[in-house]
Amino acid sequence: MRVISKLFDSDRRRTPKSPKHLDSDESFTLSSSLSDVTTGSSSLHSSLSLQTLPSVPSLQKIPSTTVTVSHCVTSSFKLRERSLPVTCLAVNGGYLFAVSGHEVSIYDRDMCAHLDTFNGQDPFSGTVKSIGFSGEKIFTAHQDGKIGVWKLTAKSGYKQLTTLPTLNDRLRRFALPKNYVQVRRHKKRLWIEHADAVTALAVNNGFIYSVSWDKTLKIWRASDLRCKESIKAHDDAVNAVAVSTNGTVYTGSADRRIRVWAKPTGEKRHRLVATLEKHKSAVNALALNDDGSVLFSGSCDRSILVWEREDTSNYMAVRGALRGHDKAILSLFNVSDLLLSGSADRTVRIWRRGPDSSYSCLEVLSGHTKPVKSLAAVREKELDDVVSIVSGSLDGEVKCWKVSVTKPDNSFYTNLVQ
Repeated sequence: MRVISKLFDSDRRRTPKSPKHLDSDESFTLSSSLSDVTTGSSSLHSSLSLQTLPSVPSLQKIPSTTVTVSHCVTSSFKLRERSLPVTCLAVNGGYLFAVSGHEVSIYDRDMCAHLDTFNGQDPFSGTVKSIGFSGEKIFTAHQDGKIGVWKLTAKSGYKQLTTLPTLNDRLRRFALPKNYVQVRRHKKRLWIEHADAVTALAVNNGFIYSVSWDKTLKIWRASDLRCKESIKAHDDAVNAVAVSTNGTVYTGSADRRIRVWAKPTGEKRHRLVATLEKHKSAVNALALNDDGSVLFSGSCDRSILVWEREDTSNYMAVRGALRGHDKAILSLFNVSDLLLSGSADRTVRIWRRGPDSSYSCLEVLSGHTKPVKSLAAVREKELDDVVSIVSGSLDGEVKCWKVSVTKPDNSFYTNLVQ
């Protein structure tokens, strides 16, 4: 199955040469390969027989019967009257940020009450594809290749401070020919500019990491908003980025590869340290566990690969695959010891690693009528056995879930391995 992400943005007109991340805009129309979803695909037992990437061993096992999993939908709502696709979700403190088209809506996370909307007056920037937070600043990745910088003010609400690259950054570099790079035939741009849609953002230790359909990874310093590095990261569109606490950067691309970037001690720039190649189709999503020792990657080949750091190396080696989704993996999110996966098969799966390093699919959340494009989640502090999950779909709906994973004595499932 070929999933070409640029087909799903109404403000794009040219056809890419290879599979891209599934995406959408106002004129979104699902192809028959995505919309023809069979019923009954949520069976945990039957899903174990689904074969993708047969050369990679499966890490799955049947969930333990001593574990009780329950879930409920606490809220479900549409972001906009016209049911435009939900393209991005993010949680920051007690607030939920949800994106539909170019508008960013803010909700109280507990009450799911709408509080504010920003970027509603700027449809020309295109779809907002990702949101990141650094201190008091909010960063939004846009279809037009820009990154918006916002701040909540007492008088004006959410106010746009600038866009990246900033005017000052451009002025510092525009006069020198060496600062220009060829982006296509007969066209050059400053190396600090993205030449195509910015698809994903990651924030770590005062730096913003952005990736784009222009095949590059750019690194920005949050304090002064300057672009510090631009790396030709892949041979095709870059769809996902994840950064570990130690600064190692992972990028996933439509070229089917995951590349690992690190800054050697004493050097100023990141270098390629590894290329991870096992997926058979475009890589759409990446997620890291809390300590950065495990990387999860989701692809159009319907598989989630689990990569673990080897003791003798600074990069990951594939350990196995998680299978069960019937269609492309579009989103991944790690919270505590749980991995969440959203798919074009319209479901969200909850995975948990066991004491023997195998994984169990604890639950399948269904209810969306179109592909699940974005996920966010938090572990509830007051209720240790409860995780709050938010899922956003191309059907324009946001669903808020409460999921409880307990043993008979009502202790959290992690106690099984303690």
